[in-house]
Amino acid sequence: MKFSYFLLVNFFSLTFANLDWSQDKYPEKWYNNAHDNLRKILNHKPNKNLAKNTILFLGDGMGITTITAGRILKGQLKGTNGEEEITNMEAMDNVALSKTYGIDSQTTDSAATATAYLTGVKTRVGMIGLSGQAQIRECSPQLENYKVKSILKWAKEAGKSVGVVTTTRITHATPAGTYAHTSYRNFETYDGNIFNLTHQLNGCKDIAAQLIDDNSYIDVIFGGGRRKFLRKEDRDYHELDKTGERIDNRNLINDWHEKMKLMNKTHKFVWNLDDFKNLKPNEYQHVLGILAWDHMKYEVDRVAQENIDEPSIVEMTEKAIELLSTNPNGYFLLVEGGKIDLAHHDSNAKRALEEFVAFDNAIGLASNIVDQEETLMVVTADHSHEFNIGGYSIRGNPILGLVRTVEYGELSSAGYTFTSLSYGNGPGGLKEIRKRNLTETETNNIDYHQESGVFMNYETHGGEDVAIFAKGPMSHLFEGTVEQSFIAHAMAYASCIGPFDRNFYWSCETERGF
Repeated sequence: MKFSYFLLVNFFSLTFANLDWSQDKYPEKWYNNAHDNLRKILNHKPNKNLAKNTILFLGDGMGITTITAGRILKGQLKGTNGEEEITNMEAMDNVALSKTYGIDSQTTDSAATATAYLTGVKTRVGMIGLSGQAQIRECSPQLENYKVKSILKWAKEAGKSVGVVTTTRITHATPAGTYAHTSYRNFETYDGNIFNLTHQLNGCKDIAAQLIDDNSYIDVIFGGGRRKFLRKEDRDYHELDKTGERIDNRNLINDWHEKMKLMNKTHKFVWNLDDFKNLKPNEYQHVLGILAWDHMKYEVDRVAQENIDEPSIVEMTEKAIELLSTNPNGYFLLVEGGKIDLAHHDSNAKRALEEFVAFDNAIGLASNIVDQEETLMVVTADHSHEFNIGGYSIRGNPILGLVRTVEYGELSSAGYTFTSLSYGNGPGGLKEIRKRNLTETETNNIDYHQESGVFMNYETHGGEDVAIFAKGPMSHLFEGTVEQSFIAHAMAYASCIGPFDRNFYWSCETERGF
């Protein structure tokens, strides 16, 4: 058995790993690399322009390990060893670290973090758009006093267009952070269960209703989650065997149409790929694109369909920029790669890393079509995951494969193969010691769950700092280790909006750094 294993290792090593790195043996390679980087840094001049446009790319659950593993996969998909790949986010001018803890949590969630990086105020786990003065699941008139505005609202107040792109439901924690104020992130819809009449009578409103009733100013929205907007008796537009969840007799999509008509706004509700592709700049003042019944598909599953029925994150990003760019005052856009997180929760590294690659491709697309002299681009994560790379793998080892080494052992102490990628906890947790070898065929399967140290049905977040990458006007504000809440303030300062509105904070346009 072990003999056949080593034959398998040799085959995969020759086929997929250890591509030519002969030049790396010589000091000149590394001297030249260092000197090139030094010249780039020394010649770089900070862009002190006013940021007309701001795009915040949020990789949900995109910790440092995800970036490293995603970088390697992206390179290997191009036929290289992978380690030397430079992703679009890593090519940006400035980098910092963000401390992700919440006011009540060492390891936090996407609701508290969204509040931090979008409003500039840290809060409790599970809450969105409210300061920590509120209590989790609190419903009372007092909540009105605890609301905190997001940078999306600051941008709109400054006369900019605003948009949201996500691969999750548009009522999910990250996109909801741009517009909602709720004491519980799961108050997504009036379903009579998680959110019911008692909550409503005590002063709460579900997130979907908040979007339609209180935030009709948002110009462009692309994401999933029709189930949260339709009534239980409403059949879905595309997945005809499914219905909505609302029990309050409100079809919020119909309500949105009626509201737009009353406001005399040209508008378009989009639920299918053809209508999405046909959207043109200046055609509609407001576009509500809810392009899936639930979350949107994972990218690897989307492209595997015979008839693709959803746009990619790259396509949604491009379309949103195209539609928002017609405003002479500029725009603010949030783009969330939300399913990196969902795949990690399932200990499914392949889907998580493929989502990362798609997310990074969206960043590359944006970099190519915007004016970088007037557009601030910020890339960060809300939190990390219990995701690890290890095992002393050789250069170019398939990142989704088994550990192969030069000097160190390739088998566990029990004598069996194991993978480079693992999780601290999750559904791949070993309830007993595995007594067989893993194979490359198994670990490369799209549905494979990486092994975990602790068995849990749902893998948890990680609590370490996450990266911030930035380029464009005032990107030099991002350096060192900062509180996650700093991100909203730095973006606002770059644009002189919100707390740094030029009408009240006159020095914003003159104090632009050295």
